[in-house]
Amino acid sequence: MFAVVLALGQAVVIRHRAAGGADLAALAAADHWTEGSAGACARAERIAEETGARLVRCVVVGDVSDVTAAAGRGPFTAEVRARAGPGGPGAAGTPGSPEGGGPPGSEEPQKRRREGL
Repeated sequence: MFAVVLALGQAVVIRHRAAGGADLAALAAADHWTEGSAGACARAERIAEETGARLVRCVVVGDVSDVTAAAGRGPFTAEVRARAGPGGPGAAGTPGSPEGGGPPGSEEPQKRRREGL
């Protein structure tokens, strides 16, 4: 029983390491998109390695990066995909997008007045 719990804990740690590596690598690649795909992906690979992950895939289109990072070995291997790019107006989850977003109460003043808030 203890071995199963230990194995599950190891799997969770590896999954988190892969996710962290993918997230940070995607952010690094998106931040350096002006260096071209090769330069941005080289930066992403360095960041992934520093977090204990391996960069499996890196694609930069414009200022948006899409990376996959892996961590672990053998049966305890996890691959995670992450994307990063500018938020800007209209991006999902930002003010002005169809989904809304932003802090509570950040709606337009006219909307709040109509609803009696």
